[in-house]
Amino acid sequence: MQLSRISLTIGIAGALALAGAGVVKAQGEAGGASAVPIDASGSFEVAGVQVDVKGKDADTARQGGWRIAQRKGWEMLSERLTGKKSTLGDSALDALVTGIVVEREQIGPSRYVARLGVLFDRGKAGAILGVSTAVSRSAPMLLVPLEFSGGVGRVFERETAWSRAWNRFRSGGSTVDYVRLRGSGPDAMLINAGQTLRRGRNWWRTVLDQYGASDVLVAEVQLRREYPGGPIVGIFAANHGPDRRPITSFALRVDNGDSLDALLDAGIQRLDQAYQKALASGLLRPDALLAVRPPRVKTAEELAAEAAAAAAAAEATPTPTPGASSAATATFTVQVDTPSAAALTASESAVRGVPGVRSAATTSLALGGISVMRVGYDGSIGNLRAALEARGWQVQEGPGVLLIRRGGGARTPAASPSPTASSTPATK
Repeated sequence: MQLSRISLTIGIAGALALAGAGVVKAQGEAGGASAVPIDASGSFEVAGVQVDVKGKDADTARQGGWRIAQRKGWEMLSERLTGKKSTLGDSALDALVTGIVVEREQIGPSRYVARLGVLFDRGKAGAILGVSTAVSRSAPMLLVPLEFSGGVGRVFERETAWSRAWNRFRSGGSTVDYVRLRGSGPDAMLINAGQTLRRGRNWWRTVLDQYGASDVLVAEVQLRREYPGGPIVGIFAANHGPDRRPITSFALRVDNGDSLDALLDAGIQRLDQAYQKALASGLLRPDALLAVRPPRVKTAEELAAEAAAAAAAAEATPTPTPGASSAATATFTVQVDTPSAAALTASESAVRGVPGVRSAATTSLALGGISVMRVGYDGSIGNLRAALEARGWQVQEGPGVLLIRRGGGARTPAASPSPTASSTPATK
């Protein structure tokens, strides 16, 4: 059995007991939050596999224990998914196993006693057992791991055991799509204990957009220690949304400080189950107010630029010469899509080139939106609409207003638009 095929990670069931030859260390074991990778692999997990193996030395006994754990784990997984046990050869199991989780182990000179967890590749295992591996997931939910210890609330202000526990959590099999953060960069400023008390949707919407999430889940734990190294009581609470609507709460206890990780991992399992039940019952729907985008408020610089552009356009518009034709000239409001300044200039030129148009001046500029032009035309609004459609515009008519935009395809301009021609408003 090649050890390189198995990733050894620290598990959930208690302190690591070491004896005899050597120390077993987890991959990437070092200080800092970045040393705990976020596990979202989605592997099938079988926990609580007991092994007791003897060998000629400690390393041989440990390898034999892992080999037996793979066999027992596969039997337990197949019985859980299909209702009956099945067996596979060691070579096939080596290709299926993605990791061994050490829950508790004792290593002697020639004996290995441990409780292990085995991770199996979800896709391969499902194909062999003939079961579906598809998981229906919720909308992306930003997870905020809030820990109270010593009367102080922390999220990412400092590295906490609670955030490390959530990074260890294997969420691939959960129906809740957790968006978990490492706590690096701007995370500590955007997501902190004070942020969890805010209810303003505008600020939450800005934060959620940074991480591609639709809503927020606040997973809270309060740690109470009787004395250093002694019993610890953890009070857990699952909350949803900016209003922190409660989902569930409960308390767990361990007898000594060395079992803190086991306490937190057990709490996360129950919180995840509560979130999944809330999702199945329809209580975990994203907040509708978070999906609403308020209208953008223009800055003073933009308003000044619009006023200057309108004044310049008014000065550049020639005054119509009084005459027989000017008596029949009417003024209409025309709205036009202007994604850029170049589009505005081109639209004004195109409208001025329509037969019968005496003037076209922009009175309200909105780059990236809809600008407003005042158009002088010799005829009725219906004739102006027909003339614009003949020039390839899509036109929608309202009471005294036309909304125009460039059509998707080219059209052949009419030689002389008929005043009585009827048209159907173009659909977007």
